Amino acid sequence: MIDDLAWIVWTMLGVIFIIAEVFTSGFVLLWFGIGALAAALTGFVGFSYPLQFLVFFIVSVALTAASRTIFANYFLRGGETGGFKTGIDALPGKIGTVVSSSRGALNEGAVKVYGSTWTAYPTEGEQPLEAGDRVVVERLQGASIYVRRVDTVPDWRGVQTGETVRRLIDSDENRDG
Repeated sequence: MIDDLAWIVWTMLGVIFIIAEVFTSGFVLLWFGIGALAAALTGFVGFSYPLQFLVFFIVSVALTAASRTIFANYFLRGGETGGFKTGIDALPGKIGTVVSSSRGALNEGAVKVYGSTWTAYPTEGEQPLEAGDRVVVERLQGASIYVRRVDTVPDWRGVQTGETVRRLIDSDENRDG
């Protein structure tokens, strides 16, 4: 009697794993849920417990390994230059504004980049930071960034601002006048 109901236990376990996946970020429980559902199908057809456990194990491990490979190859792309970067990995190359001028022996200042204020230091050979300066993040070290000044900054449309725009305006005025 209980042998005939094992597939119901596997089905409930599979549904629990799949529902639990909604509340986790690891994307692993889904594969164990599918493995449990595969074991439920095996039990429903009438195969023995050892085979049900084997099906559960093989399906779960195979799907977990396959998903890790797919994610690593197609979504993370960590080894490629120009790959998708998020968080602090995306900071180098970003433009910020100095909100607190340099002070102290190390010329420590504060720079706002994408709404977050960072402790910042000028890169080697750069003058101390002055409030209002536009800077580009060169590198991240610990919780601090190292920056250098920039004269021209592309805006969100890709148009150069700063000196380039001033030169364009001056050339238009000289041409007209």
